[in-house]
Amino acid sequence: MIEALSIPKDLYMNDTTANRLSLPPYTIFPEIIGDQILLRQIVSTDVIDIIEISYYNAVRATTIQEASNMQAAINKDYNNGNSIHWGIADKLTNNILGTCGYYRGLATGEGELGCVLLPQYRGQGYMTAAMLLAIEYGLKTIGLKRIWARTNRQNQKAINLLEKLSFSKVADSEADETEYELRPNVR
Repeated sequence: MIEALSIPKDLYMNDTTANRLSLPPYTIFPEIIGDQILLRQIVSTDVIDIIEISYYNAVRATTIQEASNMQAAINKDYNNGNSIHWGIADKLTNNILGTCGYYRGLATGEGELGCVLLPQYRGQGYMTAAMLLAIEYGLKTIGLKRIWARTNRQNQKAINLLEKLSFSKVADSEADETEYELRPNVR
């Protein structure tokens, strides 16, 4: 059984943040520094390294041009205030290991949290660290009331990660997906 991580109480919204949202775009793209990783903006020179994990609207890139076009669309969504997409970078090398971010629902105080990691970095704790940083940012800075994620019902590693991060299963869809949510207590 996977042990759940507890989300610190200071991440829960309080009365002063409950009705305010701080939506993108921001004056300076937020960089979030953790122990091993940092969440940072993806730049054009990163795209070649992340082709195999470049997705937009559930479509995977197969060429550098497709990945560049997808990144441009992601950047446009960010500039329109609809999402925030970070590269998960190794703190020592600054190389991108994966991506994570919020992709829908921000204007309503909710955020769909998504993530993907290059295969050679899976199982080493990078995604758990990245998701915790993104969750903290979503709750404390954006002011989200609900964070949710969808995954394929057969993606047991993603399900285990979500459960480890204290997400609760809320629904299964006919499209073979399952939805989880993190809804901090509003005090």
